[in-house]
Amino acid sequence: MGNDLNQNSRDDLVVGLDAGGTRTRALCASAADGRPALGEGAGGPGNALTVPAARLVEHLTEAIGAAVPAEARGRVVAVAGGFAGATGASPDDPGYVRARAGLTAALERLGIPAGPVAVCSDIEAAFAAAPGAPADGLALVAGTGAVAMRITGRRATTTVDGDGWLLGDDGSGFWIGRSAVRAALRMADGRGPATRLAESVGRAFGVPEAVLPRTGLLSYGTGDPEAPDDGVSSYGIQAGPGWSPAHREDYRRHLLPAVMADPPIRLARLAPLVVEAAGEKDAVAMAVLDDAADQLVDAVRALKPRPGEPLVATGGLLGPGGPLTAPLTTRLHPLGLTLDWVADGCRGAVALARLAHGGTGR
Repeated sequence: MGNDLNQNSRDDLVVGLDAGGTRTRALCASAADGRPALGEGAGGPGNALTVPAARLVEHLTEAIGAAVPAEARGRVVAVAGGFAGATGASPDDPGYVRARAGLTAALERLGIPAGPVAVCSDIEAAFAAAPGAPADGLALVAGTGAVAMRITGRRATTTVDGDGWLLGDDGSGFWIGRSAVRAALRMADGRGPATRLAESVGRAFGVPEAVLPRTGLLSYGTGDPEAPDDGVSSYGIQAGPGWSPAHREDYRRHLLPAVMADPPIRLARLAPLVVEAAGEKDAVAMAVLDDAADQLVDAVRALKPRPGEPLVATGGLLGPGGPLTAPLTTRLHPLGLTLDWVADGCRGAVALARLAHGGTGR
């Protein structure tokens, strides 16, 4: 999807890449001032550890090829890529080795000169995308996964979480989605309060309408936690008539196999359901989002932040209007920190490419 911006044909160019777990983006920019030039491109996933080597080369070639027309490729003087699954902290890192090999092969396939090639993690690139391309500070990612990092000299030196769906990613979209399923199951078996999430989660996984809790009929009850077990929770929400013990058991029988049939990380797709329910003042959903914000601020606190140092954030949960932006901002204020959100690492990779070429990166 190139878009010619009438760049002077004599100007040197750099290319920045944001190679994430879902897609790869490439941005062509002026080496002189970092302004976008000629175009941008996109390709498939670019995780250096999980995408097969041949497929990684294809995805990188597709993205870079769309960003830099054939007639301009001889003017590229430096390329930098931020890769999921890689880090620039060590040249022996397996992700770094695979990312660099894939990027070098893609450039060779496109006929782009082998000038400086810089490889780092996608988080290091996102950090460099902040205004002024800072060299030191903190980075926080909260999207499908979650991780916090301390960046020193533009390299990650300390990592908190980012441990994947089985062991961590606390406060992430996956974590929120898993919490939604847990809340639905706890409502169904009687361990937890009534919540709109039982209906929305069940519907998302194709649970038959006949056994859903029909939470569209929710009404406010007594709110008395000592009240008889008549479907009214301590939050004052009634599950609606007809959700009998047999219906609850059928609900669980349908929901559990459907959840287990999907890759675990797919639970992240349920996060918007929690946001929607919280917007309708569902107490359980609101508590999930509050807990997610607490998890993220705990990750930042573990980095021993200094008041006023940069905190660069990326990921859909923390963007403008993101569901965790406001609660996290409130929690970070006592630490003397504010969120500086960036959309992705493409512009940061451009800054790193300019630095590799000998520019300021600013």
